[in-house]
Amino acid sequence: MTAVTGEVAKSGITPLLLWMAFISINLGIVNLLPLPALDGGRIFFVFLEMIRGGRRISPKIEGLIHGIGFLLLIGLMILITFE
Repeated sequence: MTAVTGEVAKSGITPLLLWMAFISINLGIVNLLPLPALDGGRIFFVFLEMIRGGRRISPKIEGLIHGIGFLLLIGLMILITFE
């Protein structure tokens, strides 16, 4: 990623700003995926509550799901970093 950013930076400020915008949009889209520990995971629980007629899932269970999702997400990031 840094090598690509360096190459883009050599092209000028406009391509660099477009590259930064692309990375920001990509991060926003990934953050909205319905994975626990991300914003999309919280949105999923809100929709689930709506479907259940306003009945909430126990905060303890929801916290456990988000915690496990967070650990899996961090594990995936570590795996990707060292591969």
